[in-house]
Amino acid sequence: MRVDQLAPAKGSTKKPKRVGRGIGGKGGKTAGRGTKGQYARNTVKRGFEGGQMPLKQRVPKLKGFNNPFRVEYYAVNLDVIEALGLAEVNPKVLVDKSAAHKNTLIKVLGRGKITKAVSVSAHAVSKTAEQAIIAAGGSVTILPMPHKGPRPAAKGNQFTNR
Repeated sequence: MRVDQLAPAKGSTKKPKRVGRGIGGKGGKTAGRGTKGQYARNTVKRGFEGGQMPLKQRVPKLKGFNNPFRVEYYAVNLDVIEALGLAEVNPKVLVDKSAAHKNTLIKVLGRGKITKAVSVSAHAVSKTAEQAIIAAGGSVTILPMPHKGPRPAAKGNQFTNR
């Protein structure tokens, strides 16, 4: 479907005014197009935006794009949690021990082994990491996302998301 093919539902609009049918009454002579010029002569191509870069050329063409609503996690592996040697691990503890950055969403991944019971609180956990933690006698708690709604606020601007 193209922009020029968009139309309202059938029967939801009035019939258009018939213009250019002689000088008697409204809509004669120039038929509401003014006098002279590009728009009076019906030579504007579809999709033309008056010299502004058209929508079809503004959008990315190939090779994907950067989703402005992406959720980026800071990865923390099981071997890092094991090396900390703590009974309880949450984002605040990881930041204090320099195992993660401030104000990031934490995702626990399954690289390495865990030998003792650890209570892990994170924003996301991979299946292998969750299985390994539970097998070692620990527990996993999924923290709520800090953003409201189904997705976070858009990152970047019109130029960075290309």
